[in-house]
Amino acid sequence: MEGAEEMQMMDRRGRLSSQPAEPQAREAVGHFRLMRYFTLASLAAFVIVAIVLYFLQRGEITFFAQVQREQGEFFARAQTNLAAKQDQAARASLISLHEASHVTLTRVVGNVLWDSHIAPFAARAQAISAAPCRSLPAPAAGEPDLRRACFAELGRTIMALPGFAELDAKAYETMRASSVFKIKVFDLRGITIYSSEHAQIGEDKADNQGWKNAAAGVPASEMTHRERFSAFEGVVENRDLISSYIPVRERGGDRVVGVFEIYSDVTSFLERMQSISAELGGLAHANQEALERTLAENEHKVSASSEVFLLIVGGTLVVLYGALWAIVRIGQRIIDAQAAAQERAAEREERWHHEKMAALATMAANVSHEVGNPLATISMLAQEIQLNKQRNGCDTCQPALILEQTRRIAGMTRQISEFAAARRESRELVDINVMVKSILDFLGFDRRFRSIRLEFRGGADLPAVSVIPDYLNEVLMNLLQACTECPAGPGGKGGSIVVETISSGAELLIRISSECKAYPGVCREHVRFEDSRFDVVRRRVRSLGGRVTRERSYYEIALPADVPVVPAS
Repeated sequence: MEGAEEMQMMDRRGRLSSQPAEPQAREAVGHFRLMRYFTLASLAAFVIVAIVLYFLQRGEITFFAQVQREQGEFFARAQTNLAAKQDQAARASLISLHEASHVTLTRVVGNVLWDSHIAPFAARAQAISAAPCRSLPAPAAGEPDLRRACFAELGRTIMALPGFAELDAKAYETMRASSVFKIKVFDLRGITIYSSEHAQIGEDKADNQGWKNAAAGVPASEMTHRERFSAFEGVVENRDLISSYIPVRERGGDRVVGVFEIYSDVTSFLERMQSISAELGGLAHANQEALERTLAENEHKVSASSEVFLLIVGGTLVVLYGALWAIVRIGQRIIDAQAAAQERAAEREERWHHEKMAALATMAANVSHEVGNPLATISMLAQEIQLNKQRNGCDTCQPALILEQTRRIAGMTRQISEFAAARRESRELVDINVMVKSILDFLGFDRRFRSIRLEFRGGADLPAVSVIPDYLNEVLMNLLQACTECPAGPGGKGGSIVVETISSGAELLIRISSECKAYPGVCREHVRFEDSRFDVVRRRVRSLGGRVTRERSYYEIALPADVPVVPAS
């Protein structure tokens, strides 16, 4: 009777497990919105590129304009420097030319007057000492210049010498109607012994650098402008003059015997030079204006070309963006289609799983029912045989063996019933040890596990866990079956699979280790799920609020130990 009661209990569990499962909310699948991200990111990138190109192009225009201005300024400076150099060269040439003419004039005057008039008069003038005047101190501020007065008196003394009047008359006669405005004669002391301007006779020029150069045999000239000037023809005004200190050499030798200072009028030459310079300046100004107009036109052309370039680049960017947008839109449609196909595949897989588990539970219930009833009958008959044996005696009857085998079959059907009873699709608090043990017992009937030692090491005092039993069944069966598919795994080498339940803080861990005798620890490295199977495992564990990880030689499922029981949605 005890076996019959067990069979009836198993039958009730089987019928209970075959009841329809509660609906379970489907896990939301997030799609990558490629179109949205591309539109935002690419639009921002294209706008940034357009702004950068715009500012770069405007910078190029500004740089070109700056280069144009610098070139114009350089050309203006070059024109100005060239005009200044030309004016300086013209003045230097004029001075050099008149200096050469003064040298020639000095030689002519020397040939005409030096031996006959100047040399004798210079000898008489040198007899008058200039030392007393030079010994006088320089005047202090507000005091009369005694030194200058002394040299003026020296000049009057020289003009009183015999031969001065003849020399003066001859000089005027020689220089009349020439461009020479003044002539002065110095002795080697630096004293002016003759000047066409009589007031300058007697002056001391020993400290004058021009006289020093001429006394050393080197002519020296300079150009000056005089507001008033005493010339042979009288006093003139606003004249440009070239004065030259010219050494006088003795006839037939190189010894310097005196120094001439000659003033020539170059006003007309300078006016002509200034007129030419003005013409060149006007031409340079006209060239500068033409250059500025050309630079402005070039800048306008570059600006217009830059605008066209920006329009072309902008249009190209718009076309490129449109083409990329179209490509990405097509890609988004493909992604959406693939995502929809994956969702449909996941739905089909979900339905297939539900149907498979439902069929498995139904089969387990039917097996339990169909086997349970005959077992109950056999058990009652065995009990009657045992009673008859006790009453009448029977040496060949073995009712105890029949009862032992019926209890064994009853235990197997009870394991099947417990596994079938665990199929539920709503969250509930379960004892993980009981659930894992029932799965291991059920898989023991699978021929793939007959050569494998399934060892369960249940942790003590484990907290109850809120899970969906059907999902956890699926995860554990997939992981356990995966270990048997290892090329060098326990299925082919007579190894073992160890399942442990461990409490770790706020989590409860289920660790599945594979120990292979021939290749210990290698199974983990060779296990490769198909993408769909592994996605199912991860999705199932994630829906339970946990995580699954793979280490070198084991899988580990971590479930939160304090998840409250929530109603199915």
